[in-house]
Amino acid sequence: MNVGDTGALAPTTIVRIDVYEYPLSYRHGRYTMSGDRVITTVPATVIKVTTADGVTGYGESCPLGPAYLPGFGAGVQAVLGELGPRLIGTDAANLGELNAVMDRNLAGHGYAKSAVDIACWDVLGKVAELPVGALLGGIRQRRFPLYVAVPLESHEQMASYVTARRAEGIHYFQLKLGGRPADDAERVAAVVDATEDGDVIVADANCGWRLPDAVMAARLLEPMPRVYLEQPCATLEECLAVRRLTTLPYVLDEVITDVQSLIRAYQANGLDAVNCKISRIGGLTKAKQLRDLAVSLGLRLTIEDTWGGDLTTAAVSQLAASTDPAALFMVSYMNDWTDGHLGGYQPRSVDGVGYVSDAPGLGLEIDESLLGHPTMSFAA
Repeated sequence: MNVGDTGALAPTTIVRIDVYEYPLSYRHGRYTMSGDRVITTVPATVIKVTTADGVTGYGESCPLGPAYLPGFGAGVQAVLGELGPRLIGTDAANLGELNAVMDRNLAGHGYAKSAVDIACWDVLGKVAELPVGALLGGIRQRRFPLYVAVPLESHEQMASYVTARRAEGIHYFQLKLGGRPADDAERVAAVVDATEDGDVIVADANCGWRLPDAVMAARLLEPMPRVYLEQPCATLEECLAVRRLTTLPYVLDEVITDVQSLIRAYQANGLDAVNCKISRIGGLTKAKQLRDLAVSLGLRLTIEDTWGGDLTTAAVSQLAASTDPAALFMVSYMNDWTDGHLGGYQPRSVDGVGYVSDAPGLGLEIDESLLGHPTMSFAA
């Protein structure tokens, strides 16, 4: 129990945790990835942490369905049911000890722990009367380029989707691939033709190619301008094998889960940029560690999360804002991709650019009436 010198609870002691679930739908209908993975609506989990002095912090975790990464929506609820009672009495402002408590009581499941960690960063920012980004290293930039993911469809549909998003101000496009290499090359070529100099195209297979197909796809994509290759295969070893056979700028995503995997990939000259998804790393605390290491190694970063709404977007915006501008590749604002806005559709994007709030904490006012009743609650 976190107590002060008088024996009273310290002001930032967690005295109550409420857990909610709500659906998030893809605003464009169907989000299709390699391996016939299709997302329309997924359950998001929101956690509310209340401290002894009445400060509340919110966090969100939303796995992209059950077949993208280890973890799924119901798993978040199960993990929080296990951890919730053990977090009562923990100091929300002591992020190092908070994460140690979670790890001592439950191995793994960083995707669910991420919601707790984000909520406690929200508390810390409110208590310090500073935006979370100021506590993550200082606000280095207040605006940054956003990308959109282009669902895996026919080359005509993908080019049309890109054209529509370009009209909205987007110039960074992550193409969902992982089909037949020749078909994927046709998709990328169509998008290259639909874009202009200054636009960036990331060919992302989301682990969808087997090694021979990945090699073939890389060779077909090699002559195309403005193209990056992201996560062609399921394992780091396969991705490194492809890397040795291509000069395409290279991004790793799913196989980078912690600082150790990043170091290994870097030592093997296995990447030029890393996709830092906050919940995949285990929350803002561990994402900051990975971010700072990547910057020190001279790598660039995409900062985002697996899926989510306003809360996820706020956390992403604060981490992005506190990143060295020279190291930031691109960012995703998930609340532009999904319906259901708990925080008044904040933070907002304008013409393909994301902006960060300078209000304390995550900078959101959460409308709890949209959440309904908690699925579980824990109190001192």
